[in-house]
Amino acid sequence: MPIYEYRCNDCRRRVSVLWRTFAEVEGNTPQCPRCGGTNLTRLVSRVAVVRSEESHLEDLADPSNLAGLDENDPKSIARWMRKMSKEMGEDLGPEFDEVVGRLEAGESPEEIEAAMTELGGDMGGDMGGGFDEF
Repeated sequence: MPIYEYRCNDCRRRVSVLWRTFAEVEGNTPQCPRCGGTNLTRLVSRVAVVRSEESHLEDLADPSNLAGLDENDPKSIARWMRKMSKEMGEDLGPEFDEVVGRLEAGESPEEIEAAMTELGGDMGGDMGGGFDEF
């Protein structure tokens, strides 16, 4: 069942319309579910692809994901961390956001780890004396 997105030119809102078949799309005029108007413009929207979690994790494990990562540049590490968290699709909490923000500001991983330890945070256990795993 295709879902198309439209902009209603009457109420100026973006709306989604579910059609039962592709043939139904061609033979009918869409109607705005909010105001009932028929003056709609079809928008190009993103395509959603359903993948298994296993397939998604295999893609994340691809070594090419490390391309462009400079382990000596905190900003590069921050970009990589944001990319991976976005790919995982999970909220990693305020501590993660704080660490990434500090990396983006140019603070070294060692400085961040020392500061987090001083504040009573354990950063998830033994990190092996720093972020040397990168």
